[in-house]
Amino acid sequence: MGLKGESKMIFMTSIRTRTDVSSWDGTLSASEFYLAACAFADKWKMFNPAYPQWSWVSCPKQPFVASHNADKYLSLEKICVLRSSKEGHDEGSHIGKEGTECSKDEELIDKATLIQSDHHEAHYYDFHIVYSTSYRVPVLYLRAYYSDGRALSFDEIERDLPGCSAALLESKWTFLTQEEHPYLQRPWCKLHPCGTSEWIKLLYLGDVDLAKRGVAIDIYLLSWFSVVGQVVGLRVPFEMLNEHGYCS
Repeated sequence: MGLKGESKMIFMTSIRTRTDVSSWDGTLSASEFYLAACAFADKWKMFNPAYPQWSWVSCPKQPFVASHNADKYLSLEKICVLRSSKEGHDEGSHIGKEGTECSKDEELIDKATLIQSDHHEAHYYDFHIVYSTSYRVPVLYLRAYYSDGRALSFDEIERDLPGCSAALLESKWTFLTQEEHPYLQRPWCKLHPCGTSEWIKLLYLGDVDLAKRGVAIDIYLLSWFSVVGQVVGLRVPFEMLNEHGYCS
């Protein structure tokens, strides 16, 4: 993924925009989402080059509707997850791409911990970050399936989630639902965005460094994903957080 020519110049100018956090409602415009998503995907690739990368997917064009950059979403797909049958061994998780076997010889991923599976058979996960025009925030969609393409049930997905998800999903701001994907018209799970703008603003206000800098569009998705990713076991690499002062 990359931006070229005039688009890149607009991008580099726009990400420097700052807004006072106290007067901000925690949302993004469609164009700001695109800029924030580009910055997030670029930083993910920079700090985690060995890990599967986020890519842009163009949404099907709607008739009589003008297309724009918000008609795209970020995709991280065909993530293979397999955990050792021994209980309590989180380090037994392996990931790979479709078409590869998850074996004991695969390299363990330390920088990003994915969903843990208690099953012997590998599960595959697709993740999409989609802009919600109604809530004006990013939304994380996910689907899970076996190697033969059979979909996992909602209950099976819930059992795959890491232990820390229980507390996060019981909060009033973050909960998992099963709904139709807005562009693919198929059942997917999503983390409901109803409280996203509220908690993302609280996140900025609660961090002295972030509050001083104001709303930096280029780190919005990083801030958002540092929380949302934990629910599904996708952790932001430490170096990405450290670069922006999240870690001391």
